[in-house]
Amino acid sequence: MSTLSAVYGIVARDLLRTVRQKGRLLGGIARPFMWLLLVGTGFNAIARVGGGISYQEFVYPGIVVMAALFGAMLMAISTVYDREFGVLRLMLASPAGVPAVLTGRVLAAALVGLMQGAVVLAMAPLFLTVSPGRMVAAVGALALGSVVSSVLGLLVAARLRSVENFAGVINVVLFPLLFVSGALYPTTEMPPALRSLARINPVTYQVDLMRHALGQGAEFSAATDVFVLIPAAVVLFVAASLLFDPEQRFTGRRNRDRNHSA
Repeated sequence: MSTLSAVYGIVARDLLRTVRQKGRLLGGIARPFMWLLLVGTGFNAIARVGGGISYQEFVYPGIVVMAALFGAMLMAISTVYDREFGVLRLMLASPAGVPAVLTGRVLAAALVGLMQGAVVLAMAPLFLTVSPGRMVAAVGALALGSVVSSVLGLLVAARLRSVENFAGVINVVLFPLLFVSGALYPTTEMPPALRSLARINPVTYQVDLMRHALGQGAEFSAATDVFVLIPAAVVLFVAASLLFDPEQRFTGRRNRDRNHSA
């Protein structure tokens, strides 16, 4: 019960902090609309997409995923902030420990990503014809993608100790994940090297699953997307757990043991 209480407390704290940062929240919602309206409208005039749809319709599923991706991954800054200012040490003093901290952070980030993506998804009738059933499927795809994105953000933040470092590193990670995913152009048209990178990029499968949900042509089957994303979330969470070691408790202990044995 203490673990569940700790997870709930972390989720509630992170969500409350996010709601209070109205500028950051509004910016996260406005960003995808700027891409959709400015970039999408501009490329409509010059881009040709197979399947008889406009470029704006083609890019829409990718923009929904982008809203969730940015929202969920940028939430990892809370972990870096708490580590830098010593709050994380207090959180780890609870009996729940590291597992509760990581789980709470993943859930909070996933909820923020889901919320930001849902705002963009709610505008779907303005850009394409979507049935209620497809909207439900799109929410499911968005939820799964938000979880994967939140774990990706946690993995990036796992070893960073200052907000400045996080701000520099996250942009280097975010944009390649987005650009090499099929969100803005088909992966089938990419050079072979980039196409290979797209195959190992979890965001590729998030975009592909969203295309399935919204009734667009997709590169993989929906089952393939799901069977890639769920194990990816588990593997990334385990990797983040191994890298986390926030106070060097495990590596420091090994070093001390090695020194004593010498």
